[in-house]
Amino acid sequence: MSITAERKSALIQEYATKQGDTGSPEVQVAVLTERIVNLTEHFKTHKKDNHSRRGLLKLVSSRRSLLDYVKSKDEGRYRDLIGRLGIRR
Repeated sequence: MSITAERKSALIQEYATKQGDTGSPEVQVAVLTERIVNLTEHFKTHKKDNHSRRGLLKLVSSRRSLLDYVKSKDEGRYRDLIGRLGIRR
């Protein structure tokens, strides 16, 4: 359900806005999206795991908040980010 350190570092490198960037909204959204995708796959086999489902809803909510922040700051960055991640909106 969690992501590996190698995958997380690859996501950080791919979505970083500058060298050494680990906390920009783009990186945070990318890491959250990866976790959400992993949990969604988990629920395909474990349909009654409601405790993890609550965690998934919290992840989706925090990702939505970050995306709203990026959209309020720069619409172009927002559209680029959701396009690269394949998020519907």
